[in-house]
Amino acid sequence: MSTERLRAAAEATRFQKAWFQDVAERARAGEPIAIVNADAPHEILRALDIPYVVTQWWSSIVAAKRMSAAALERVAAQGLPDFSLQYDAIPLGEQDLPSDDRPWGGLPQPAFAIAERSGDVTQKIFEQWGERDGTETFLLSRTGADPVPPRWWELVPYRWEEAFGSDRIDLLQDEIGELVAWLEERTGRTLDHARLRRILELGNEQAGWNKKTRDAIAAARPTPIAVNDSMPAVMVPQWHRGSEWAVGAARSLYEEVVERIDSGQAVCADERVRLMWVGRGLWSDLDMYRRFQDEFGAVFVWSMYLAIAADGYARHGDDAMRTLAARFVGITDQLYVPPWSSEWYVKEALSHGVDGVVHLVADDTPGAGLITEALEEQGIPVLEIRANNADQRSSGAARIPERIADFLRTRVSARR
Repeated sequence: MSTERLRAAAEATRFQKAWFQDVAERARAGEPIAIVNADAPHEILRALDIPYVVTQWWSSIVAAKRMSAAALERVAAQGLPDFSLQYDAIPLGEQDLPSDDRPWGGLPQPAFAIAERSGDVTQKIFEQWGERDGTETFLLSRTGADPVPPRWWELVPYRWEEAFGSDRIDLLQDEIGELVAWLEERTGRTLDHARLRRILELGNEQAGWNKKTRDAIAAARPTPIAVNDSMPAVMVPQWHRGSEWAVGAARSLYEEVVERIDSGQAVCADERVRLMWVGRGLWSDLDMYRRFQDEFGAVFVWSMYLAIAADGYARHGDDAMRTLAARFVGITDQLYVPPWSSEWYVKEALSHGVDGVVHLVADDTPGAGLITEALEEQGIPVLEIRANNADQRSSGAARIPERIADFLRTRVSARR
C-alpha cells in the first residue's frame, strides 16, 4: 500500500498557503481583492490583476481546520439561516470569528463579491457581502438549456454554441461585459483582451493535462493515487486557472501519475472494490476516503474534481469574451442538472469500472435522485447520503463512515 503523499498535492498545498499570505499582504496594503463563487468568470479578475479568493476553497480551509461550526454559529447570530448552502455561507461567518480562530490569519475584507446566481440562496448570501462596509456585490444570471444535447462533453470544447444555445451565451457575454466595466470603473484599470486570450489558452492547456491524467487513472489497475490527494492537486491549480503555474502543476500531476503507474505503485495493493464519490469533497475528514482499504480492499478511484477539470472547462474560440461566457454558462448543468449530469456520471462510472457509488447530496442539488437512478439502471449500487460536505455538524450527524462500511458489506460485490 502506498501511503506516500503525492508530490503534486504537497506542492499545491504549499503554493496555495504562500499565495494566500501574499494576497493578504496586498489587501493590507490597500489593494482591492475579490471573493467569488466557483461559477464566476475568474479569468476576468486574473486579466485585470485583481487577486481573488474562491468561496468554496475558503470554506474547505475553514472546514479542514474544524472551524466551520463556529463560523456558522456567527452566521446564525446575525439572524441568518445556517442550515442551507453552508459551502457559500461559511466565509461570511469566518469574517466574525475571533482573530486567533481564523484560519491562516483570516480572509481580508474583500472589495468585490462576485457570483453566478446558482440559486436564490446563493444570491442572498452574496447580497449579504454587499451589506458590509467596503464590499460591493455583482451578480451574474443563471440560465437553463432546452433542449439538452446528448454527450455534452464531446461538444463543449469547440461546438459550444450548439451545446448551450446562443441565447444563453448572448446574455452571459453581455453581463460579463458589464462586470468588466464595473471593475474598470472601480479600479481604474483597463482589460487587456490579448492578455485575456492568453489566459484562456493556458486554461485550455491545463484542461488538456487534466484529461490525460483522468484517462490514465481510469485505465490503471490498481489505482495509483489516493482521491484525497488528487482533490487538492487538481483544485488548487483550478483556482489559478489560466496561469503558467497552474499549467505546470497540471502537467506535474500527470507525470507523477504515469510514474506511479509505470512503477506499479498502488493506493491499495489488494484492491478489490472500486468506488466513486459523487458530490463535493468531505473537507473536514479527507482521511475518510482511505478508511475502507484494509477491511474491504475498497478504494475511491473517482471524484468530480479531476473529472470536471478534464471534461468541463476547455473552450476554444476566436472571441475571448464569448468563449469565456461559453466556459461558464453551463458548468452547473454539467455537474448537477439531469440529464446533463446523470449521463456524464454514468459515462465516468463505466469508464472507471466502479463497483459502487457514494453519492453525497446537498440541499441545493435537487436533481440528485435522477443521478442515482441513472447509475442504478446500469447495475451500479448507489448509497445516497444527505449532508453538507463543509458543515461538520451535518456530516457528523449523517454517520458517513459507518454507512459506507454497511454499504460495502451489504450491497457492493468485490470484483474478485
